Amino acid sequence: MDEAEGESSISEEDLDLPFIEFLKKQKLTPKMIGVVLYAIAMADYDQEDDDCCGKLLTTRDGIKAVAVYVKSIERFVNAKGAFIYPMHGHGELPQAFCRFAAVKGALYVLRMPVIALLMDKEKQHYIGTRLASGQDIMCQHLILDPSYKIPSELPSDASDSNSTRKVARGICITKKPVKPNSSNVVVVFPPKSLHQQQDATLRVLQLSSNVSVCPPEMYIAHLSIPCVDAYTGKLYINKAIEVLLGSETSNDSKGHLETTREDNNDVNQGLIWKCIYVQEITQGTPGTILSCPMPDEYLDYRNILESTKKLFADIYPDKEFLPRNSAPQYADDDPDPPE
Repeated sequence: MDEAEGESSISEEDLDLPFIEFLKKQKLTPKMIGVVLYAIAMADYDQEDDDCCGKLLTTRDGIKAVAVYVKSIERFVNAKGAFIYPMHGHGELPQAFCRFAAVKGALYVLRMPVIALLMDKEKQHYIGTRLASGQDIMCQHLILDPSYKIPSELPSDASDSNSTRKVARGICITKKPVKPNSSNVVVVFPPKSLHQQQDATLRVLQLSSNVSVCPPEMYIAHLSIPCVDAYTGKLYINKAIEVLLGSETSNDSKGHLETTREDNNDVNQGLIWKCIYVQEITQGTPGTILSCPMPDEYLDYRNILESTKKLFADIYPDKEFLPRNSAPQYADDDPDPPE
């Protein structure tokens, strides 16, 4: 289904409706509505409760999300579903960027911490960084991780205007899949499916050795859910682990980080090791120092890519973002192009 085609067949009045109301008008069953909202459109919050819903999905946005899902199905020959995961994990993505940037003339420096920011006090503008080696790197634009703490005596528009939210995360190493005969799979717990007070969607991404992220006959499960505090976030993560693996888990969520090596009974149930923690997601904004958003609770990269494109446009308004190079042209008298 094409996104524009889907919208053109729906009236403007319906496009502005909450997506859940539009789905009800289509006479879908409650179960099918839940599948569309939380497993396909990937709604983050309870769409039936206007009071607690952090983000009510409109029909317009819902159709766009469904279109992305449909267009992603069997996009690659060896991927039957709508999701594909990079080999060797997400760490390959910055490595790919590093290689791409190097081809374009960029310089990557590893294992060299930044110890200070350099500033032109007259212009009230940052002009570079100082490395642990003592070397100063001067630049016209400075882009930092939004969590980087800027000294309070210096202007820091980006960090002052940051908005933060919390995401509870869990990582489990298991001896059995969360779903029988599955290797790489996404599991979605809609709001209120784990706990009556659960107002956000909890997502589980299970990966196996066929994407080179764990040893053979083992699995890694990543769990995440937006939360307002550490206690409720960890409570839902623990409950999801219990449901998926049949293992009783501790609800002691006073600490920020829980790391557990499970006992023999848990190993028999499949759980070998787990780590549960709460992360503050900081969104950077343009200012004296530019910044990109941190990895968030979503399973795709749309927010990061859109923010990156906007940041690039702010710095280079006349340049094209990641232009595609045309195929090289070879002279007629040189039939064999270089390898």
